[in-house]
Amino acid sequence: MSSVLFFFLSFLCFPFTRSPAFAEKLPPFACDIARHKELASFRFCNASLGVEERVSDLVGRLTLSEKIGFLVNSNENVSRLGIPQYQWWSEALHGVATGGATNFDGVIKGATSFPQVILTAATFNISLFEEIGRVVSTEARAMYIVAQTGLTFWAPNVNIFRDPRWGRGQETPGEDPLLSSRYAVAFVKGLQQMDNGDPNLLKMAACCKHYTAYDLESWRGIERYSFNAVVTRQDMEDTFQPPFKSCVIDGNVASVMCSYNQVNGKPACGDPHLLGGVIRGQWKLNGYIVSDCDSVSVLYSSQNYTKTPEEAVAVAILSGLDLDCGTFVSEHAEAALKQGLIKESDIDKALYNSFATLMRVGFFNGDPRHGPYGKLGPKDVCTPENQDLAREAARQGIVLLKNSEGSLPLSSTAIKTLAVIGPNANASETMLGDYKGVPCNYITPLQGLSALVTTTYQPGCSNVTCNTVQLDEAKKIAASADATVLVMGEDQSIETEGLDRDNLLLPGNQTLLVTEVAKVAKGPVILLIMSGGGFDITFAKNDDKITSILWVGYPGEAGGGAIADIIFGYYNPCGRLPITWYPQSFVDKVPMTIMNMRPDLLRGYPGRSYRFYTGETVYPFGYGLSYSKFSYQLLKAPKLVSIPLEDNHACRLSECISIDATEQNCQNLAFDIHIKVQNTGMSGSHTILLFSTPPSVHNSPKKQLLGFEKVFLNGETGALVRFKVDACRDLSVTDEVGERKIALGKHELHVGSLKHSLVDGSVKDIVYLDGDVWQWKMEWRKACMGREVARFCSSSPFFPLQPKKKRNPAMLEKPVRKLGDFSFLLALEPELEPRNSPPA
Repeated sequence: MSSVLFFFLSFLCFPFTRSPAFAEKLPPFACDIARHKELASFRFCNASLGVEERVSDLVGRLTLSEKIGFLVNSNENVSRLGIPQYQWWSEALHGVATGGATNFDGVIKGATSFPQVILTAATFNISLFEEIGRVVSTEARAMYIVAQTGLTFWAPNVNIFRDPRWGRGQETPGEDPLLSSRYAVAFVKGLQQMDNGDPNLLKMAACCKHYTAYDLESWRGIERYSFNAVVTRQDMEDTFQPPFKSCVIDGNVASVMCSYNQVNGKPACGDPHLLGGVIRGQWKLNGYIVSDCDSVSVLYSSQNYTKTPEEAVAVAILSGLDLDCGTFVSEHAEAALKQGLIKESDIDKALYNSFATLMRVGFFNGDPRHGPYGKLGPKDVCTPENQDLAREAARQGIVLLKNSEGSLPLSSTAIKTLAVIGPNANASETMLGDYKGVPCNYITPLQGLSALVTTTYQPGCSNVTCNTVQLDEAKKIAASADATVLVMGEDQSIETEGLDRDNLLLPGNQTLLVTEVAKVAKGPVILLIMSGGGFDITFAKNDDKITSILWVGYPGEAGGGAIADIIFGYYNPCGRLPITWYPQSFVDKVPMTIMNMRPDLLRGYPGRSYRFYTGETVYPFGYGLSYSKFSYQLLKAPKLVSIPLEDNHACRLSECISIDATEQNCQNLAFDIHIKVQNTGMSGSHTILLFSTPPSVHNSPKKQLLGFEKVFLNGETGALVRFKVDACRDLSVTDEVGERKIALGKHELHVGSLKHSLVDGSVKDIVYLDGDVWQWKMEWRKACMGREVARFCSSSPFFPLQPKKKRNPAMLEKPVRKLGDFSFLLALEPELEPRNSPPA
């Protein structure tokens, strides 16, 4: 059935022959000199000139009314300058999506729909992130050629998935700042980078959203439009800002979208520090800043931040906003000018940033069929290769959470009949998640499984809310089948933009359906959870009758095929959870409105994310099983990492728990960690996660991700995995005022159960050389003064040259402050022989 459907939809998508008749139907393109010779006199139409010169010429030709019209996302045409209408809004979160400038009513009827971002993030595969972006941008360019989309796409969403109830968490790469940052950079590069590598041009313009500390939709009467996110400077710098910072600095993204909410009392789209100071100033954004739709209006109407609409426009533009998604700015900008709240030069500044982006993406270069991607068309959308990539992404992301021995994979020869039950068992559109387009094809879980084995199907519930349950029918087919697959979870009626969850339990009577079916099932019972967020499924985790559990996210158009591949062993699961799965007790006592990441145990607040959360979990961040066993062996780690100090450094005169992670302190501080990974089972991919536990200073994380690598290993083979660790970037922490610090003391690196310690800076934690306390201290002091390192040299404590009493700990009380040249050291202390870990 799925093969027939694939063939039919492929026929709709692929065949297309350009004809003169169709060409005449294309809309006009800006600076189409081939059709309108008179445009050649405009310097902004001369693609051989620099962007700055072209933009200056264009802005100088516009009237004030025309300028104001270009401050919003839906631009009217300026026919006298050969500029057609343009819609800035297009979406491409996990494939070209419906909305704004995009439609599927032309010759292209669908586009490849990849897994929702949260499942793609579970692959922990940077090259895959970038490849998906590259395919999406190619399909987008092909659709632009035939006038079915624009060139500016408002994706990706890189907000931190802070609270498990958040309806839009599905759109994000998860809860970890490093994973989110790596995803943002790779996906943006895939979307934007030209095939010829020209850094001054864009294949399409991406946008990282929603800046910043945005992660609440509608929860118990509190709306995103008026919510004030109270965030500490520490949490802002080490949790909420890193993905955006990486997006701008490392990804060179063309746009940042500011969010609806306030941050510490100021609207995100009206804060001069956050916009002009950080994005434009510190991070040097090469592009434009756009509001989330109607955010400027919300600033006035919902937040009451200004007394008049004109003041709201002025606040936004003077803060650094370049483009308003909506009409509010265009309606009130002229009045703001007349009242003296803004100047025309402020508008010109905003237009420069927007127009420069359109120049880089080729909008002002005439007919795109004559440009770098002019040969693209419907033949390049929904290709078999692109659809294979969508299936591969789903396979790599699906997470195996439980697998009783002998359960999965199922044997296609031993299993003759399969019961498929659940409200998401035959889901099609649900598999896409939100911000979706029209897919090339659907392979539902039922279709994917039916292609491999004879199936019987009962939904059990009419929909995911599962208010009523048809137990008898479901139990009947489970009792007679060789194995049972239950496909539960949720859809966009429960979690989506504008809608947060209330709890972490399976909706309605789903738990009852799962439990009762499992009691009577004849063979293995496999529970599949289709969702963006996690659930408290402790009941299933502890139920011996439920032999396996898989989280499949929203797996995209080919999700059913990927699910079947894993269940029947054609693919070895390798996904890892990008989020913590909390128990229901977490949300019973923690309001969504508390933004703090760090715990406050005196107040009974457990903190958030694996980095800080102190409570019990259902499944932890990074968790994921495989059909294989993998073991690790440490092969290489340095003995010492020296952090030099200038002569007048304050820590030469006083005890320090950390030093600034400044450029001067951070030169030549990178080192390598080499780990051998051994596969002792069937062939498959495996993700190696490198964590560190820093010293307990500055309320540092109890654990944080330093890096990750994805490798494919054939059965019974191994591979060498290399991590390059930069002490300042990777081992630093953020202090209470938001500054990066290198913590002095014991750091512990760990991969699975393999651990590797960095020696603590205090004397009491260092192994003595010969068991003689005083002798060791004397040797240690001599080594430091002689600039030779025995184990670890610290600024404190120092010892007098002639102690009054040998072996007297009191000598630590009066340290000598000046010892001459020395360095702070983080001393790695590997064993003389490589250590092995038990299988992970």
